[in-house]
Amino acid sequence: MQEQIKNIKTLEDLQALYVATFGKNGTMTARLKEMKNLDNDARAELNKENSTLRELFKVRQSELEQQALMAGLQKQKLDVSLNPEPENTGTLHPITHALADISSILESFGYELWTGPEVEDDWHNFTALNTPMHHPARDMQDTFFLPNGNVMRTQTSAIQIRSMEKKGAPIKMFGIGATYRKEMDATHGPMFHQIEGLYIDKDVTMTDLIGDVQEFLKRFFEMDNVELRIRPSYFPFTEPSIEVDMKWRGDKWLELMGAGMVHPDVLRNCGINPEEYQGFAFGFGWDRLAMLKYGLNDLRKLYDGDIRWLKNAGF
Repeated sequence: MQEQIKNIKTLEDLQALYVATFGKNGTMTARLKEMKNLDNDARAELNKENSTLRELFKVRQSELEQQALMAGLQKQKLDVSLNPEPENTGTLHPITHALADISSILESFGYELWTGPEVEDDWHNFTALNTPMHHPARDMQDTFFLPNGNVMRTQTSAIQIRSMEKKGAPIKMFGIGATYRKEMDATHGPMFHQIEGLYIDKDVTMTDLIGDVQEFLKRFFEMDNVELRIRPSYFPFTEPSIEVDMKWRGDKWLELMGAGMVHPDVLRNCGINPEEYQGFAFGFGWDRLAMLKYGLNDLRKLYDGDIRWLKNAGF
């Protein structure tokens, strides 16, 4: 049997012999069934023979597979004159491009970058921002609440609270990061990115806010002039509050961000005296700015992983 195994030339013949030996009705299978009738020496001899044969089958199978591989390789022909396939090189995602541009502009204005946790407690996400208990932002249908009472951060304004608690005033910072809300359509997603800016000092005014916003938009969109429309609004953490619209491609107005003068109660919650300091805050989604800059009409396009679009978009 051992010589028979060594002399087999094909994997098919080897498989047939293995089945005939160790299959359900194989010769070795039948002998092993009768092992109970053998004495100890005969059992040991049979076990040894069984192990030896199995190992021989395994070795011969490996040898035949290697021979088949080498034979296949020898038959292949490689035309070295053919042009290679085009190389696919990775590029930075448009969201990353937008963030780099935004951060560079704000840092040139003197804003310092801060980050914070995405899982927040009620104090930093709601209460310190002067958000009352009856405010819609606290509703279960709008916010991802966790079993321990914490939430998935609904706004990066929480980073402003942490920065003021740690540094006090004066302070000039911006916070970036992912935020989470229960919404999903062409212009909204359950996870999106926000950037919040904050400037607190003794003589900061609404004029400073509008000036920074206008200059930022001019640089980001690479425009010589930006026409803004300022509308009154309401946010619990600013007073007065405004919405900022920008004229875009003709006579179309686009809502870009919310902003306003930081509410005195927010300053007090962070240990800053509103009788001595005042300032402004603004916030916007950098996903939306990326959509406008790169000509997208559906926010979901940024996250669907379409390599064809990313390659053709010139990023």
